[in-house]
Amino acid sequence: MTDLSKESVDYFGLNIPFMQCIGLQPEKFSPDLTRTRLPWRADLTNSRGDIHGGTLMSALDLTLSAAARANDPSTSMATIDMATHFLAPATGNVVFEARCLRMGRSIAFCEGRAVDDQGNVLVTATATFKIIWPRPDQAASSSQRNGSSAG
Repeated sequence: MTDLSKESVDYFGLNIPFMQCIGLQPEKFSPDLTRTRLPWRADLTNSRGDIHGGTLMSALDLTLSAAARANDPSTSMATIDMATHFLAPATGNVVFEARCLRMGRSIAFCEGRAVDDQGNVLVTATATFKIIWPRPDQAASSSQRNGSSAG
């Protein structure tokens, strides 16, 4: 099991303890492509020894939402809907890749997939997110806490 007492992992500007618990590793964060990696661990598996589907969905949810946030990292995302299709069992390390198809003023649409080390597609997903923009008073109080000012 992962030791959460270690230094926290930066998930593209966010601290997400659950992703750290499952061992998800952030790799790439850009408007064109967001990528994360999940090393296989026995404690993430189901009764057959495959990575549990709920673990895969959680990692996909983070990667998909990060793909939307890559367009404006000041935002947060709240999952509205996620459709997931399991194509093959995850029996080893998994790489997740996602893209934002459209980011409007209040909703973002993303698609992604999970592949194994050989490039075989294991899972595909689409998701819709509510975009949560920072409130002006949050931005002001955050800059005051950080000792900076908007200019």
